[in-house]
Amino acid sequence: MAHPRTANPWSGAIWTLCTLLGAVVLWWLATVKWGWIAPTRFPTPPEVLDALRFIHQEGYSNGVLFKHVLHSLRLVAMGFAVAVILGVSLGLWMGYSRRAEAFVNPAFLLLRPIPPLAWIPLAIVWLGLGDGAKILVILVAAFVPSLINTFTGVRQIEPHLREAAQMLGVRGWALVREVLIPGSLPMIFTGLRLSLQASWTTLVAAELIGATYGLGSILHQAAQDIFPAMIMVAMIWVGICGASTTALLGLLEARALRWRPTRENS
Repeated sequence: MAHPRTANPWSGAIWTLCTLLGAVVLWWLATVKWGWIAPTRFPTPPEVLDALRFIHQEGYSNGVLFKHVLHSLRLVAMGFAVAVILGVSLGLWMGYSRRAEAFVNPAFLLLRPIPPLAWIPLAIVWLGLGDGAKILVILVAAFVPSLINTFTGVRQIEPHLREAAQMLGVRGWALVREVLIPGSLPMIFTGLRLSLQASWTTLVAAELIGATYGLGSILHQAAQDIFPAMIMVAMIWVGICGASTTALLGLLEARALRWRPTRENS
C-alpha cells in the first residue's frame, strides 16, 4: 500500500527565496550590468540600498523607517480587526436567518459596487485628515470579503447537519457556536485573507492623502522629491508587511483547522 507523501514545509519558502533572488539578479543586470533601463526611470539595487540605509539612519518624511512601518501596521490592524468583527458577525447572522438576509442584502448589494477609495472624500468630511479617515477606508475595503465569504460558508453547510443539530435541541447561539462557525471556518479564513490583502492595497492610497507617517507618506513625499529609490523602498516594505501578515494569518488558519480530516491518498 502506498503511503501518502509528506510535503516538505520548507519547500515553499525555498522556492520563494529562489524566485526573489532571481528577480534581484535580473534587476541588477538590467539596470547596472547591461544598462537596459536608465537609473532615472528605475533605480538600481545599490541606489535602493542607499535609500534604505538613509531612511533607517537619518529618517525621511518625518520619521525613520521603523516608525513609518509601525504606523502603517497599526492602521491596517485596526481597520482589519473592526472589519472582520463586523463582516463575520453579519455574515453569520445572514447565513443563519433568512429574514436577516432579506433585511441586509438589498443595502449590501447597493453599497458593494462602490470602490473603497470612493469613500475617501466622505471619510475626510466625517473624520478629517487624521488616522480615523484612513482606518474607515481600510474598514470598508476589508469588510466586503469577510462578509461574503462568511455568508457563503454558512450556506454551504449541509442542511442535514443543521437539521440533526436542531433535532437534538441545539438552537440559537448554541447552533451558531457548535455547527455554523466550525462548518464555515474554511470559508471564513478565505475571507480573512482577501480582507487582509484589501487592507494593504487600500492603505497606500489612503495614506497618500494628508498622511504624516506611514509607508504611503513615504511614497507621497518621494514622488514629490522625484526620488525613485525611496519609492522602491516603500513599495518593497508594503510587500514585506503584506506577505508577513498573510503568513501569520496562514499559521493561525492551520492551527484553527487542525480538526479537519486530512485527505487520504487513494
